[in-house]
Amino acid sequence: MKIVTIILGILMAICGISCICTPVMTFLEAGYFLVILLLVYGIAAIVKSVVQKVYGIPFIFGILSTILGLVIMVVPGLKLMTDGMLLYIMAVWFMVQGVVAIVMAFRQKKLAESKGWIATLILGILGVLLGIYSVAHPFILAFTFGVLVGMYFIECGINMIVMAETISSEE
Repeated sequence: MKIVTIILGILMAICGISCICTPVMTFLEAGYFLVILLLVYGIAAIVKSVVQKVYGIPFIFGILSTILGLVIMVVPGLKLMTDGMLLYIMAVWFMVQGVVAIVMAFRQKKLAESKGWIATLILGILGVLLGIYSVAHPFILAFTFGVLVGMYFIECGINMIVMAETISSEE
């Protein structure tokens, strides 16, 4: 098992390097991951509803998710549109997280005497500005997306290798 985990960790790190070297292509393929998530969620929700014989809102969302995933996969150009929508969803996410951080900073200021709220406020403001900038310049966000995914894969790969070594030394 140790060797398999190390090999998978190395492969994941190599995939991460590939994502960093081709960040725009990585972003363009992100739509397929969304389609797969929609299909898996939809099928799982349908199966769970049928097994439990409960046909409520989760069952309806399961059917809708499955249909949406299939439509995005089959209709030409819709996956590219999905990729474009991901950019704006991420930009809005940055803005929302920034606003939440700003609100939390002011709550933190009221509750604590420390200056830690200032860092939270600065990060919140930066999040809002990043979201606004991402809406104005989505291509930059597409490039950044690929680099961040690549860094995440490299980190996960190294983590798998270290865990394999740690587990084998404990046995």
